[in-house]
Amino acid sequence: MSTHIDAPKNAIASTVLMPGDPLRAKWIAETFLEEVQCYNQVRGMLGFTGLYKGNRISVQGSGMGIPSTMIYCHELINSYDVSKIIRVGSAGSYQKDIVLGDIILAMSASTDAAFNAIRFQNATYAPTASASLLFKAMEYAKDNNINIKIGNVLSTDTFYDDDKDTYKKWAAYGVLCAEMETAGIYTLAAKYNIEALTLLTISDSLVTGEQLNHQQRESSFHKMITIALENS
Repeated sequence: MSTHIDAPKNAIASTVLMPGDPLRAKWIAETFLEEVQCYNQVRGMLGFTGLYKGNRISVQGSGMGIPSTMIYCHELINSYDVSKIIRVGSAGSYQKDIVLGDIILAMSASTDAAFNAIRFQNATYAPTASASLLFKAMEYAKDNNINIKIGNVLSTDTFYDDDKDTYKKWAAYGVLCAEMETAGIYTLAAKYNIEALTLLTISDSLVTGEQLNHQQRESSFHKMITIALENS
């Protein structure tokens, strides 16, 4: 039973693109899909289903952070038989060679959240992407001359950190960027044996302090969404 999504079971496709912002879900649906129908408005967390090149695709907002995202992932998987979740979002760069507008494929996700420490009794579980989705996205980007970077990302619980230099510890171990949801998505994907992948566009840099404005974000996100849809 779903308590956060109010939709008939067949209203949601087996593949779901998942941005954090529900209004970004609306933008994706209206910009990229045809025959779009809104299937969810509960708590303002919009969800849409439409067609991309004849293939049925859904787009569901998740909210910010691991707890909110895991609620929606759990319900999509268990109440709506979703078998593929592709997160599309923004991130803050931790590396000086990763600049505004760059696209990241999250091969794995570190986290400072406690949910897996609790789940695995303080052992370290390493959530990873679906290999098939990752390889498909890599090939599409290569074939279409889209520059991507692949590696470990940090799913953090802290958006505004008291210590502005905390990121340097993660950066020293090769973490590419910070976001707030992927570790939760990859963990549930593993638990329920579905496919998952996160694509991120760098919207700001903790190294330089630069940020994309709203119009730049929308323009740069276009390539990321196309990669996601072409490999969905």
